[in-house]
Amino acid sequence: MELPDFMKYKDKFSQKGFVDKIQRVAKRAGAKLVYAALILFYTLESDKVSIKDKAIIIGALGYLISPLDMVPDAIPLAGLSDDIAVLIYVLHKVWADVSDEVKAKAKAKLSLWFDEDEMKAADDLFNDDPNEDPV
Repeated sequence: MELPDFMKYKDKFSQKGFVDKIQRVAKRAGAKLVYAALILFYTLESDKVSIKDKAIIIGALGYLISPLDMVPDAIPLAGLSDDIAVLIYVLHKVWADVSDEVKAKAKAKLSLWFDEDEMKAADDLFNDDPNEDPV
């Protein structure tokens, strides 16, 4: 799958929009997508991350929030596959700057929506082939 120009979605990002979307789609999206999104969201608070990387993160989270992306979220199964691809792509770019504290904070939030078995899907964020359907 070819990634879209998610930077054009940076104006779609807002903290409230992100929280609303994640709460609405958490169970349908799965633990892996939600964990990736939460890591990126909490990474925005870090002073270790460059302004350039924060802009990329905001673009990716804006893409997630936007109802107008390459594959509409309303399409069962496929609807969130482009979203997870974008999130994982950006997560790869900034992973070196993601602190253990951010990962722990994201896992703690994740545990509010998923049970222990469901959370195991989030353990291997980068295990999928980026050319395969990640969801």
